[in-house]
Amino acid sequence: MRLLHTSDWHLGQTLHNYERGYEHQHFLDWLLATLAAERIDVLLVAGDVFDNANPSAASQKQLYVFLQQARVRLPALQMIVIAGNHDSAGRLEAPAPLLADYGTRMLGHIVRDEKGQIDLERLLLPLTGPTGQVEAWCLAVPFLRPGDVPKLPAGSTQDAYLGGIALLYRQLTDLAQARRQVGQAIIAMGHCHMVGGEMSNDSERRIVIGGTEMLPSGIFDPVIAYAALGHLHLAQAVGGQPHIRYCGSPIPLSFAEVHYQHQVLCLDIDGEQLQQVRSIAIPRAVPLLRVPEKPAPVAQVLEQLAALDIADAPIDAQPFLEVRVRLDAPEPGLRTRIEAALDGKPVRLAKIDTSSAARSTQIEAMTLDQLAQLQPDEIFRRLYQQKFGKEAPPEQLSALAELLLPGA
Repeated sequence: MRLLHTSDWHLGQTLHNYERGYEHQHFLDWLLATLAAERIDVLLVAGDVFDNANPSAASQKQLYVFLQQARVRLPALQMIVIAGNHDSAGRLEAPAPLLADYGTRMLGHIVRDEKGQIDLERLLLPLTGPTGQVEAWCLAVPFLRPGDVPKLPAGSTQDAYLGGIALLYRQLTDLAQARRQVGQAIIAMGHCHMVGGEMSNDSERRIVIGGTEMLPSGIFDPVIAYAALGHLHLAQAVGGQPHIRYCGSPIPLSFAEVHYQHQVLCLDIDGEQLQQVRSIAIPRAVPLLRVPEKPAPVAQVLEQLAALDIADAPIDAQPFLEVRVRLDAPEPGLRTRIEAALDGKPVRLAKIDTSSAARSTQIEAMTLDQLAQLQPDEIFRRLYQQKFGKEAPPEQLSALAELLLPGA
């Protein structure tokens, strides 16, 4: 039996106000061809299908056209999709009754009965192999909010959220073991942050605001052949365990991911055991450039930008550019100078990242009452000192004073 693990598509995401639809469509077309070439039996999508809870019509159409095309091209393909923390559970699951007839199971909600007990049966899905016979069972657990997890027994000293998630996986694993026959594997899915998982800067949202959130790998019983995880955008094995994996996002979602090798994971299951996990690199449709690689003075940056030699391309395929500048003082005309250096070049300026040449001065945190006692010019002085490590120049203080004059 062969499965393919992917996650964190973030359909509808923008990169500094640039739409990513072209890149997402390029990925979905590639994924469709890969499913056919690899003769995949089951596609696992481990959450964050959309970038936000209210995705655009275009983003939703991309998803449903892909599901329809996959079903036409691979009639026996099963697709399991769980909600992530960026998704609206209700919106994702709304078409589930219709999609179930086309081989797709969408899991967004945790459902309880009249007594408040979680419906475990709907989270345990049989997976069929090439012969049409059940060869594995999938614990399809969507992103869990604190109110979704089962309550721990009275007197438990475990954290209610982390312990509740562990209890849910325990209950589902027990149910899977009761259902399965000899030779049938158990696969787990989840959208969560595991202990030791490496995050991507700028593009990952915390799972639980203000609370403990990282899960130990021990929540997955040794009987589980493979755990397909979503949330972290960097492909990685958890704690060095090759059967507990994040596949990562299919496209770079921030400039922090410039050097990531985005991929999907292909896994072969033989009986109850995982035989191998193989990464398949995803071709990047649109390059991301950082110029320079490390922040540099303005003159040096402008020189490098002027020297850029980029092949012509349609607007949707032109590289995104982050310009990294090191400043020793404010540079009001910086964007204009950068845009002039890029004039005529087939590149999209997405971000100008500025940092101070001098080590910034740390200032003591202030309460709102203390801040209210300061005059605007004093606030400006302190912020300038913090950012640039020196006193604000007189001409800027004079300009600020003019702006603050009544009637100005």
